Amino acid sequence: MKFAKTFYPAAILCLSAVGFQAHADNHTAKTGAGMTEEQIDQRYDAAKESCDRLSGNQKDVCEEKAKADRDTAKANLEAQEKKADANRNATEEKREANRDAAEEKRDADYKVAKEKCDAMSGDAKDKCIDDAKVRYNK
Repeated sequence: MKFAKTFYPAAILCLSAVGFQAHADNHTAKTGAGMTEEQIDQRYDAAKESCDRLSGNQKDVCEEKAKADRDTAKANLEAQEKKADANRNATEEKREANRDAAEEKRDADYKVAKEKCDAMSGDAKDKCIDDAKVRYNK
């Protein structure tokens, strides 16, 4: 009985720590943080290759999403490099790097949203494009 009182809480604590680390690793890989430009390009090539099994607008959207992810990851990498270079003059240059990365991500997301609108026609397509312009400040 004493064993169960000490073992189960310790086991639960260990398992939750492993789960948290797996989540953190997954988030890092998804955002492209800590990746080299070569790794970003490899991930883009793999994503684009997976789009080949699709057709029509779905393929276009998939490819645009792959480009958006690549551009976002490269913008984040550039922002990290600028932050490292600007460590002495930190504040303004870091803000500028973050703004540039956010703008690049917004532009990429806008392109994906526009590509999704191509599946529509008429007023629905016009409304979709207008909504995308509003959402991404275009």
